[in-house]
Amino acid sequence: MAAAIAIADTDGLPAVSMRAVATKLGTAAGALYRYLSSRDDLLDLMTDHAVGELRPYPEPEGDWLDQLTALANSQLDLHRRHPWLADLIQRPTAIGPQALSWFDHCLGAMRTLEAPTATKFEAIAVMTGLVVLFSRTTSSSAANPFAALDPARHPHLAAALAEPSGTQNTDLFDRALRGVLRGLLGES
Repeated sequence: MAAAIAIADTDGLPAVSMRAVATKLGTAAGALYRYLSSRDDLLDLMTDHAVGELRPYPEPEGDWLDQLTALANSQLDLHRRHPWLADLIQRPTAIGPQALSWFDHCLGAMRTLEAPTATKFEAIAVMTGLVVLFSRTTSSSAANPFAALDPARHPHLAAALAEPSGTQNTDLFDRALRGVLRGLLGES
């Protein structure tokens, strides 16, 4: 898994093949088929192995929202280290042991909530969705996406962008995550 992850980190997910991994390991691709039946198996194992990097989980400190926010920030760091993970994490596949432990830990952070179990699972899914979204955002050095804005055609957007945001010192990921989780789980 480490060889496959190193390839994906360096050259992107399309570069990960049984042949490329075998070459990195100094063996023939056929040798890998004794352990894996397909590239999909390899991708599943890569995903679970990467999720294992979330260990050790943050200590359970503060309330459920603080705990989930700490877990989500760890998850965001993981996705930024492995940009290819966003493409794999949402594949329909069996959940590996590392992912099961992750889910269990997230549910443990919500154990005091009176929300239905299905809602707690939805909260984990939404949290992961926000992680994927924010891991894919462009860097601050990227070009201004509103550079071609025509104030005559989009006066409300132009006015909103002209106002000071007042949120420059706050973390948008943190605010979005906390707001969504509070709304979904019915806690203030």
